Amino acid sequence: MLADGRVLRTGRRTVKGVASYDLTRLFVGAEGTLGVITEATLALRPAPQRPVTLAASFATTAQTGQVVERVVTTGLVPSLLEVMDRTCIRAVDDLLKADLDRDAQALLVAQSDAGGAAADTEIALLTRICEEAGADFVHSTDDPAEGDLLLAARRMALPALERLGTTLLDDVAVPRSRIAAFIDGCDAVATEHDLLVGVVGHAGDGNMHPTVIFDPGDAGQRERAFAAFDAVLALGLSLGGTITGEHGVGLLKRNWLEREIGPVSLAVHRAIKDALDPAGLLNPGKVFRAATAGDLEAVAGLTAVR
Repeated sequence: MLADGRVLRTGRRTVKGVASYDLTRLFVGAEGTLGVITEATLALRPAPQRPVTLAASFATTAQTGQVVERVVTTGLVPSLLEVMDRTCIRAVDDLLKADLDRDAQALLVAQSDAGGAAADTEIALLTRICEEAGADFVHSTDDPAEGDLLLAARRMALPALERLGTTLLDDVAVPRSRIAAFIDGCDAVATEHDLLVGVVGHAGDGNMHPTVIFDPGDAGQRERAFAAFDAVLALGLSLGGTITGEHGVGLLKRNWLEREIGPVSLAVHRAIKDALDPAGLLNPGKVFRAATAGDLEAVAGLTAVR
């Protein structure tokens, strides 16, 4: 539903199709600022087969990063590949009493749902990659119940961090080759701002969830927490990443959008918003900061060109 009440249907039923702009992606990624999605037609995928699960711990983040890079370069595509840093490992161990390696710098959890021999082969290859990278511990299982126990550590990472204080959860995505540098950088941010910063994320696609932990009743901690949050965003951009891989810009990251996409791209975004929602009715105030005179001139320039 567009801002003026018209109904727009996007997408197509064919596997391929490049007639016109990709409006489906545009509206899905617009955080409700261009229209209200009232109906979605989804494709069905086969249910996953019996999974094989692996967990591996490492003494250094560099070893962990080496595994992720090898996974990418070998063409291995596990259905799940997650990473946790030491702060998360210890928080989860305190919560679950799971006898995790509290001295490990990182824990990788992977899963293959290719089924049968294919899944066994994928996890065997990943086991070899972990061992060659110097993993301190590698264990795999094809028992779903045991696999769920291994995944429990990853699932409980955020609840475990939330027990330690108020959290600022981020979702910076970086190239997979820079995951180790990002985790180390977040550790440096934590030290610089005298706060806890735990990093958990999807190593398979580089989407990390650094989480700043602080006491909101302490004004100094609160100020340092938001400074640390900004430092993490700056770190992600410096590594060739993006300020948001999943959660969107919303309100908290509005001032960072232009730093990532640049003034020309920001002007294009504003022009699209103004064309579809000239009165600013849809999710007002989200994604874009208040326009400055320079922003308005840039949009006007695009309109003149159009």
